[in-house]
Amino acid sequence: MKEKIQKDLWLAIKEKDEIKISVLRLVLNEISKKEVEKRYLLLKKEPSLKEEELTQKTALEKEEIFKIIISEIKKRKEAIENFKKAKREDLILKEEKEIEFLKEYLPPQLSEEDLEKIIRETIKELSGKELNFGLLMKEVLKKVSGQADPSLVSQLIKKILEEKK
Repeated sequence: MKEKIQKDLWLAIKEKDEIKISVLRLVLNEISKKEVEKRYLLLKKEPSLKEEELTQKTALEKEEIFKIIISEIKKRKEAIENFKKAKREDLILKEEKEIEFLKEYLPPQLSEEDLEKIIRETIKELSGKELNFGLLMKEVLKKVSGQADPSLVSQLIKKILEEKK
């Protein structure tokens, strides 16, 4: 996944697409930060690791990269809300373009119906445990990694839990 983003960055540079360049650089920077964090923690646990092993063990998985992309989308949605208050249409359009571009790196998104089904299945699976919002949210997000907006998952969980009361 990281390699695809790097290749796309080089293409964007060749095409002189400023929006893609800035977004991809930012995502790659966030990936690098996470890898450095993992590297630091791993070196504390296993100081005798060789460089090759260290690099291999600290490479981010797809799901971790999805989390970074989802986080970047969330930041842009928050920025859009602020730009709406300031009536800055130009900046709103820029942020919306960036969101659409970032979504291309996520797997296909689940429909609300599919999400509700997954939430209800998860509730059944957790029937022996004390059911609460936090536990349910954690388990559902594991299942839908990158395939759903966490805020939508949160809304649906709240709705379903209200129905159960």
